[in-house]
Amino acid sequence: MNRTIRRTARTLLNELRSSPLSLASMIVAAIASAALFVFLAIADEVDEGETERLDQAVLLFFRHAGDPEQTIGPPWVRESAIEFTALGGIPVVTLLVITVLGFLAVERRWGAALFVSIGILGGMALSSSLKLFYSRPRPDLVTQLDVIHTKSFPSGHATITTCVVLTLAVMLIRLTDNPRGRVYIFVMAVIYALLIGVTRVYLGVHWPSDVLAGWAIGTFWACFCWVVMTLLQRWRDKDRLVD
Repeated sequence: MNRTIRRTARTLLNELRSSPLSLASMIVAAIASAALFVFLAIADEVDEGETERLDQAVLLFFRHAGDPEQTIGPPWVRESAIEFTALGGIPVVTLLVITVLGFLAVERRWGAALFVSIGILGGMALSSSLKLFYSRPRPDLVTQLDVIHTKSFPSGHATITTCVVLTLAVMLIRLTDNPRGRVYIFVMAVIYALLIGVTRVYLGVHWPSDVLAGWAIGTFWACFCWVVMTLLQRWRDKDRLVD
């Protein structure tokens, strides 16, 4: 019985490895689908005004009860939040993308360069398009501690940061076979994205639902690009073997 189970499991694994859509790809595709569902659910709730009470409660949680203009915590916390949130801004991300693409071009890793371009630059374009589509105003419940001129939903910082960290995490994970190293990279990427998103709410420039939606759509886009690039690479390798 045990031999039969092991033989069946081995057969299934071999089929998954030889299939254009591997087990890892199917898992990532499932994550992408779940993230897209979460984004659409949040967008629907926002459109119907169902998130208003929760958004206001969370936003006020980061302000003093007697003076909602003042953030909780000592002054250095506010200063740190302003500096941290800048790491998710367009100037910093653009410089990072140029630096990474330049390195990949020098190394002649064109496939990786294409993946980074689509994953990050495509995420930026997606974020801007969604902002224009939903056109949600910025929070006016408290003083905004960062100067922003774009619309609020979804959070561009949360969306773009999630695309960036997940895309770069995938590249770094492929450079090591150490499971602990891979877990470390993934955990740090998540922490980075969470930190940027939380600072947007703390500074009063985004509703919490904006940030949640940004994390969701950013995860969807990064996972979607990973699956597409993996499939293209597998089909290209398969065609080379046939030729």
